[in-house]
Amino acid sequence: MISIIIPTLNEEKYLPLLLESIKKQEFSDYEIILADAGSKDKTLEIAKKYNCRIIVGGLPAKGRNEGAKAARGDILFFIDADSILPHDFFDKSLKEFKERGLNFSSFGLMPTEGTKIHKFAFNMFYNWYIYATEKILPHAAMGILAERELFLRLNGYDETITLAEDHDLGRRAKKIASYGIIKSVKINVSDRRFRKDGWIKTAIKYVLCELHMIFIGPVRSDIFDYKFDHYKSETKK
Repeated sequence: MISIIIPTLNEEKYLPLLLESIKKQEFSDYEIILADAGSKDKTLEIAKKYNCRIIVGGLPAKGRNEGAKAARGDILFFIDADSILPHDFFDKSLKEFKERGLNFSSFGLMPTEGTKIHKFAFNMFYNWYIYATEKILPHAAMGILAERELFLRLNGYDETITLAEDHDLGRRAKKIASYGIIKSVKINVSDRRFRKDGWIKTAIKYVLCELHMIFIGPVRSDIFDYKFDHYKSETKK
């Protein structure tokens, strides 16, 4: 069984899209755990409608860790609430995960919104980059598939890290297990952070974070001012 773990905070707009995409999968041996950080909107009401197990979360790293503690599955799948899974996602990803003998994996990403130029830039500067550096510099964002036993050996996410705690987890996993990027399927993600904070500003922030991780170490200060929930004023389409 797969335990699908979703950290949330006021995700009434995007969460139904993710849960519906999970419901439509042919694969059905899963549980959904929602680690909520105190939503004030209809997030919990929506989660109950889709029979999610609801637990107390916190910031993303804590929410994922708490979700893992409550998980019953031998494989954990961490996914952000503003994502949408394509058709046959679990069938394809699990097949590749097993055939390649992986213990820990992440995915390429594709924005569900934005212009063709934005999507091309995202594909070139993120997907191509993580594919090219797969063997030497692991990345893991938005979606992570990991064996529960390995996750416990890693002591989960480092909750002292303020940005890119998922990449840190992937790099620690690579040191003791078989890590890889799943190539057979991508995860569809919202570009709301880029739209809210600006594409160039957000891209520069991520590049600087990457350099910080490489040359200094994990980001444990608020230098990049990365917020969990600040989308209330985003323009709705």
